[in-house]
Amino acid sequence: MNDNKYMNDNKKLLYIKTVHTVTWLVLVTAIFYILYAGIFDRINIFVWLCIGLITVEGIILLIFKGKCPFTVLGYKFTNNHKPGFDIFLPEWLSKNNKLIFTTLFTVGCILVFWRIL
Repeated sequence: MNDNKYMNDNKKLLYIKTVHTVTWLVLVTAIFYILYAGIFDRINIFVWLCIGLITVEGIILLIFKGKCPFTVLGYKFTNNHKPGFDIFLPEWLSKNNKLIFTTLFTVGCILVFWRIL
């Protein structure tokens, strides 16, 4: 019975990692689009949708005290809490994810707002 629970937990964690990775890819694509739009002066409705999406993500992270909800959910299915246990990313990127992409988002937003002024 205990082995069956272990297998179910592994399947659940695999599902969490997959959904988390796909979600991360969507959000990172949005951040790069904001940066692209700011650099090449391509300000359109998609830029504002991307900024809104990333802002919502930021609010969710604030609500969860800096943790992604997928990470919090993943804690239930493993004792491994190293950076990246809950997503298919290298550990160094998982560890520095917020710093890297918050910086890129901020730069992108500055460029977008500079373009519209």
